[in-house]
Amino acid sequence: MKKLCLLFCLCVFSAFAQAQTPFVAYKTPVLESNDKHLVIADSPLFVLGASGIVRHAFDEKTSSIIARVDVIAKDGVNATLRVEKFEMLSQMAFPEAGIKPMKGDEVTLNYLYDRALIVTPNQETYRDVTKRYSMITWVHPDLIATHLAKLYRPNPDKKLFQEMCYQNTASLIFFAIQSKGYFVDCHNFNTIYTTDIQENANTMLPFYSRIGKVESSWFSWGSSEIKDYTSYYSSLIGK
Repeated sequence: MKKLCLLFCLCVFSAFAQAQTPFVAYKTPVLESNDKHLVIADSPLFVLGASGIVRHAFDEKTSSIIARVDVIAKDGVNATLRVEKFEMLSQMAFPEAGIKPMKGDEVTLNYLYDRALIVTPNQETYRDVTKRYSMITWVHPDLIATHLAKLYRPNPDKKLFQEMCYQNTASLIFFAIQSKGYFVDCHNFNTIYTTDIQENANTMLPFYSRIGKVESSWFSWGSSEIKDYTSYYSSLIGK
């Protein structure tokens, strides 16, 4: 009996660890629903603050994403999700489905948590992080820096990071700040997971990329340069 209990604990711990690094997409049906919230069965495979999607099946062959959700409560038995508008693949040329989530719809939490943007102060940290989490598909910082350069925005804010997540079909951003690494959800900017990293004194602004310095512009409102990497990104993610 003790061996069975030990095996069960090890399995739960292993599943929880995998949910963090790498994050595992978790699918489950909606148990209860109203206009603003859904209830699903709780699981160690997702954490408080994680986001996901709701998929509605019209028939056996046709389904569609109809909403985004954030995990706002979990008690070991059930979890409560807040319903939000799904904007990642929004298309202005087409009307919205207008369908609200209901009991029996499928929820996928940790949706696209296998794709992430990465913000580090130097190449050494970038290489260490991407090597450690090789199971994640990393959007190269050159793509992000190029986008910022076109906008003359050397100080990316929450809205810009979300836009870049949506353009690159990613749901996470990794921020390396001193000796800590933070996996932040693109949609709600909740910190999903924190890890220790090797601190390096070298710093590039606004972050490491092979593009080099992102220029500001007198004609672009809010294009001032970042003065301090640590202070700026700590404030951005609320740390």
